[in-house]
Amino acid sequence: MTEIARELKCSVHTVVYWMEKHGIQRRSISEAMYLKANPTGDPYKIRNYISPNEKFLLGLAIGIYLGEGNKTALHSLRVTNSNPIILRVFLHFLDQICNFNPVRISYSIVCFNDTNPETARRYWAEIFHIIPEKFGKITQIPKQSKGTYRKKSLYGVCTVQANNVKLRNWFFKRIDDLDNILPR
Repeated sequence: MTEIARELKCSVHTVVYWMEKHGIQRRSISEAMYLKANPTGDPYKIRNYISPNEKFLLGLAIGIYLGEGNKTALHSLRVTNSNPIILRVFLHFLDQICNFNPVRISYSIVCFNDTNPETARRYWAEIFHIIPEKFGKITQIPKQSKGTYRKKSLYGVCTVQANNVKLRNWFFKRIDDLDNILPR
């Protein structure tokens, strides 16, 4: 409504008045923000029919997310791991089941202080077949004063994030559906 008022050079109250007078419903702020962020529609399209192999892939994705996903991210699905196979399975799920727009996937890397950030960037870019610049700034953990990390990842820990609240809600509904089929 603010944008409409600005365009028409009137107050927001005037826009509200005319919308109410003509029975035009207003969007919630979250709906308006979602539409502004997704002007061409949802960046994903869940497949109507899922084959048995794709059901297996969905199950793997749920398991990966339950074990390695960030459950506090309110607007995205975010999985972090040092194992490229786990992340590639999750990306395959986003592609095959969700048809998620790869442009909307973001990546980040956290590595130890003795890891060369550019080596880590090139490694993960090669694993995912993406340009190295998709990773942005790489976070390095400073040298630890105590303890040893015998099994440190040479290439750090990578995060894959699909940024879409509706996709996240759809995915969490699949997780909630598990509660209905599990014995009590």
